[in-house]
Amino acid sequence: MLYFAKWKTGLVLVLCLVGLVFAAPNFVSERSAASLPTWLPHKQINLGLDLQGGSHLLLEVEVDAVIVERLESLIDSIRTELRRERIGYTGLGVADGRAVRVRIRQADRVDRALELIRDLGNPMAPDIFGQGGGVDIEVSADSDALVTVSLTEQAVRDRKRSAVEQSIEIVRRRVDEVGTREPAIQRQGEDRVLVQLPGVKDPDRIKRLLGKTAKLTFHLLDTTTPVADARAGRIPPGSRLLEADTQEEGAAEYVVRKRVYVSGENLVDSQPTYDQGRPVVSFRFDAVGGKRFGDVTRENVGRPLAIVLDDKVVSAPQIREPILGGSGIITGNFTVQQANDLAVLLRAGALPAPLKILEERTVGPDLGADSIRAGKIAGVLAFVFVMVFMGMAYGRFGVAADIALLVNIALIAGALSLLQATLTLPGIAGIVLTIGMAVDANVLVFERIREEVRTGKTPFAAVEAGYRRALTTIVDANVTTLIAAILLFEFGSGPVKGFAVTLAIGIVTSMFTAITVTRLMIAQWLHRRRPAALPI
Repeated sequence: MLYFAKWKTGLVLVLCLVGLVFAAPNFVSERSAASLPTWLPHKQINLGLDLQGGSHLLLEVEVDAVIVERLESLIDSIRTELRRERIGYTGLGVADGRAVRVRIRQADRVDRALELIRDLGNPMAPDIFGQGGGVDIEVSADSDALVTVSLTEQAVRDRKRSAVEQSIEIVRRRVDEVGTREPAIQRQGEDRVLVQLPGVKDPDRIKRLLGKTAKLTFHLLDTTTPVADARAGRIPPGSRLLEADTQEEGAAEYVVRKRVYVSGENLVDSQPTYDQGRPVVSFRFDAVGGKRFGDVTRENVGRPLAIVLDDKVVSAPQIREPILGGSGIITGNFTVQQANDLAVLLRAGALPAPLKILEERTVGPDLGADSIRAGKIAGVLAFVFVMVFMGMAYGRFGVAADIALLVNIALIAGALSLLQATLTLPGIAGIVLTIGMAVDANVLVFERIREEVRTGKTPFAAVEAGYRRALTTIVDANVTTLIAAILLFEFGSGPVKGFAVTLAIGIVTSMFTAITVTRLMIAQWLHRRRPAALPI
């Protein structure tokens, strides 16, 4: 236990030096750390929301909108199929928000209508147990030729789950686009998303970005229906009345064809730019979208094309010539900030369902500074008291334990910087707790050495026996605590995870410093001095 080969000694010293090097950037300003050469460690510990301030948002995904959207698409498909087969119908629409109903006028055509409608179902993949599958709709008819089309339970569950998962991913893209450092985005419950944004200076902008669904679609205007007739309720089945975006000058409302010719799903890029000195947003489609966009502009030269964002007409320019390059611009009375935000939204993609802000908290940087100050005071006091106690209780051996404790703190800081883990106020509590726990192993070893000295063993034999017999107890105690930290991280959330991370890192580093670093210092002292009695 007291013999260290040269390579082992070198390895221990290198590990300690690496920890100090990675921890060093935390002792300089953020600007100084960023100016260091790229080949040197320059990452600092990320501070959480409670330490540097920022925004905390709890969002709810309105998953029912996804179900309604699927039912609306079924209505359009049913209308198209029945007209193509010349099957008369009446009363086509959504009933109770859960099903589509349509009455077939000719009783002898009901079977054919059922066959056509069943073919409109989307196939569903079975789960890992082979359950489910089939299509996502159920079709039935009563004796009065009333056909009811409803989504299956599995289809409803899958669409809701998919909507939440897609929303989390798109929220993450939007937040990343604005350069927020180390955001925390996670699911809570069935349909809620928790967003924590440390260091955000403009939370209102983030709320605007997250509050927009950003569904971009291109429609033709219905030039045959006056807006006044649409306001009075006289709207053809294939059209709808939409408001104009306030950023666009001109008409307040437009009658727009429901058919979507191209959607934002085909966008591959969107950037803010300028056109004739005013901010605009350029966009570019993929191959499929470019072909569709080229077809619609070639076949409708001279007609206005409505650009619709979140059910509002951003602009409705007239198609002067075919646009075959798969790219274009969105004009409007944008400011530079609005053009940037719109480009971010389009690049990140559209939300599958609207998001509603349920809870909002803003933590000021002053509160975070107070928390850091309190954490520093607690850490320094804990460190000083532990060092004084160890020095008074165990003399020279206690000083070795104090030096190992300094190395331990440096290793914790270096590990947090290297892993880019987010340090929260509970994380500081975990570090303070680790300071006390770090000397537990040394206390066990030193007390065991004292017992061996009392039995009359020589200094070398007493230290050797003390480390060997205490090692099992030290490993068992730390492994059980490490298991608890892993479980806290796996099943906890937010501050609990922060506490678990620092606790787990502290356990690993304290095991290394207590068993290896302290033992190395004591072994080197024993081999050099060869004392007749131990100062413990």
